[in-house]
Amino acid sequence: MEYKIVETKERVIADLEKVADENRRLASEHDCVLINLMGSPGAGKTSVLLRLIALLKDRYNIGVMEADVDSDVDAKTISETGVRVIQLHSGGLCHMDADMTARGINEIGIEGLDVLFLENIGNLVCPAEFEIGADIRLMILSVPEGDDKPLKYPLMFSISDILLVNKTDTLPIFDFDMELLNKRVNALNANIRIFEVSAKKGLGFEAVADVISCRIEEKRKNHENH
Repeated sequence: MEYKIVETKERVIADLEKVADENRRLASEHDCVLINLMGSPGAGKTSVLLRLIALLKDRYNIGVMEADVDSDVDAKTISETGVRVIQLHSGGLCHMDADMTARGINEIGIEGLDVLFLENIGNLVCPAEFEIGADIRLMILSVPEGDDKPLKYPLMFSISDILLVNKTDTLPIFDFDMELLNKRVNALNANIRIFEVSAKKGLGFEAVADVISCRIEEKRKNHENH
């Protein structure tokens, strides 16, 4: 008897790409900048968010989708800033895909938001493989993780628009070569923008906030021109 072979992974990826396009269209329709924030567990994603929120919330309406395998610790922390926030549980998955993100957007409500952050699951592998329709893919690498991470996880560095090197206050403690890191990252992605920051000390975030602000204003301007 004849049988058919169906490549389900390719179909799933194609379907998710359509959802990612829809997420992108929805964000543009509402003049909202969608940011996919990625990094390892302990890299400082939530601490970075707190610093950026403090710099942006007086000018813009901010939303945050906190994604974790379990718990609501980060959502509770973000809620104390007064911005709109929801907690998303991945059901054991190591990433957020476009469909999961779409459901999060539907739950938090994109109306009235100027910028919406998705704090992705702590991981340098899976989140890089799944497009969610973000305007900005922002990744964090902390100094204690080492300057060799671009060699071990090239895809994450290749697809990201912005790299924040966090915990620079620990540079005197760790064997971390910033010049070598920049060289390794730029070999993978010549267009990535790299910022050195310290969430603990609050250093370096003004420039990052300015980049996000420019993207928000750019999106507003494009909407008005159309």
